[in-house]
Amino acid sequence: MMELPEAAAIASQVNETIRGKRIAGVTAGHTPHRLAWYYGEPGNYPELLSGRTLGAARPLGGMLEIEAGRARILFSEGAAVRFHDRGRPRPARHQLLIDFDDGSALTATVQMYGGMGAFPKGGLDNPYYKVAGEKPSPLTSAFDRAWFDGIALGDDARKLSLKALLATEQRIPGLGNGVLQDILFNARMHPKRKASTLRPADLAELFRSVKATLSAMAAGGGRDTEMNLFGRPGGYRTVLSNNTLGRPCPSCGGGITKEAYMGGAVYYCRTCQVL
Repeated sequence: MMELPEAAAIASQVNETIRGKRIAGVTAGHTPHRLAWYYGEPGNYPELLSGRTLGAARPLGGMLEIEAGRARILFSEGAAVRFHDRGRPRPARHQLLIDFDDGSALTATVQMYGGMGAFPKGGLDNPYYKVAGEKPSPLTSAFDRAWFDGIALGDDARKLSLKALLATEQRIPGLGNGVLQDILFNARMHPKRKASTLRPADLAELFRSVKATLSAMAAGGGRDTEMNLFGRPGGYRTVLSNNTLGRPCPSCGGGITKEAYMGGAVYYCRTCQVL
């Protein structure tokens, strides 16, 4: 799933590769998918976007937003966004296809679930979109220690596990269960640890790990468990993920554990991340 590092990496790739292209046509809902949702009205996409020129792309938490004149194109975490150069085949199944007048195209496909679409600037009333635009990104200086402490030290937050604190309720948009694993490994903290047990030094280390780990992931072009705009894995090599399950911990040589927790899987080292 696309999370903050992938959204940032793909936004950079869009800006370098397809910014300035003119939209020739749009096809939405070519392949029906019951867990694909659309921002705005799909029937209006051709009129809204055709003839528009792509502007700047930016990450919004785990979402990718692209300017198109007075319209905005938006992809959420479950949508696989791919660029297809002129003469290259498009996927047979897709939920959104944007053709450019030079023969290239942009597609979005959904496997499990995901959202995509287009709407006039300021015309989307979606809480996740709004929160992602309002809260500071960990990739910026606005996400500072004071902001982080406001998240971690609240009465309600102190009752939560570290996984719940960091990766739920859009407390930090774009920080999901995928990137959480390496953040907690780098901080040497167990995902089930209660936030109430964090001492001042622990809070400082967790803040440092959130900032440093996400920055490294974004700088690497996203995680190696996810694909970029060109269908290639990101360059950041995950420490804890399905890719590394069964390998020894790179720090202590012990085994990496995978465990079901809070509706998903967590990975951790039993030696380095003691509960």
